[in-house]
Amino acid sequence: MTQALEQRTYLPEPGEGERLAEVVSFLEAHERRAGDRVEPRYLLVGAGEGEQIPVPAEVHAILKQVVAALQAGRAVTVAPRTTKLTTQQAADLLGVSRPTVKRLIAVGELPAEKVGTRHRVVLRDVLEYQQQRRAQQYEALMETSVEINDEENPERVAEQLRVARKAVAARRRSRGASA
Repeated sequence: MTQALEQRTYLPEPGEGERLAEVVSFLEAHERRAGDRVEPRYLLVGAGEGEQIPVPAEVHAILKQVVAALQAGRAVTVAPRTTKLTTQQAADLLGVSRPTVKRLIAVGELPAEKVGTRHRVVLRDVLEYQQQRRAQQYEALMETSVEINDEENPERVAEQLRVARKAVAARRRSRGASA
C-alpha cells in the first residue's frame, strides 16, 4: 500500500471510452431515478460469492469525477496530501506566493497554528479559503459585467464599465483599510 501514498496520473486508455460512457450513464440514470430522496448505495464486488463491501459516499463522489474526466479524454492526477500543510504547500495549492500565505495568516484570513517557529495550516481551511476566494472573484466579475446591446452607444457602455470598475476598486480599498 505504499504506492497508495504516492502521486499518480492516470491517462484515458484508447478504446475505453465506450466502457467509461456506460459507467457515466449508469451513475447518471441512478441519480435521475433516485434524486435526493435516497442516498445512493454502491458496492465493490469481489470475485468470490458474497464478497462485497459498501463504497463510502466520498469514494463514490471521487469515482464519479474521475470517470467523467477520463471519459472526456482528460488525465486525472491523484495526489494524497497530509491534512496539515506548510505555508509553502498552502501557497502551491492556492497558486500564490508563500509571503502571501504568511500575510493571510497574519491578518486572520487563513487560520494557522504555530509549531515551533513555523506555521501549519489545516488543509480544510485552505480549501475553504480557496472556495471563498473563487466566489468573491465570480462576484467581482458579475459586478463588472455589463450587458451590451448592439444598438447601444459604445461611449455609454465604456462609461458603465468605468463606473463598475471604480465601485469595485473602492470596495477593495475599504476592505484593505479595515484589515
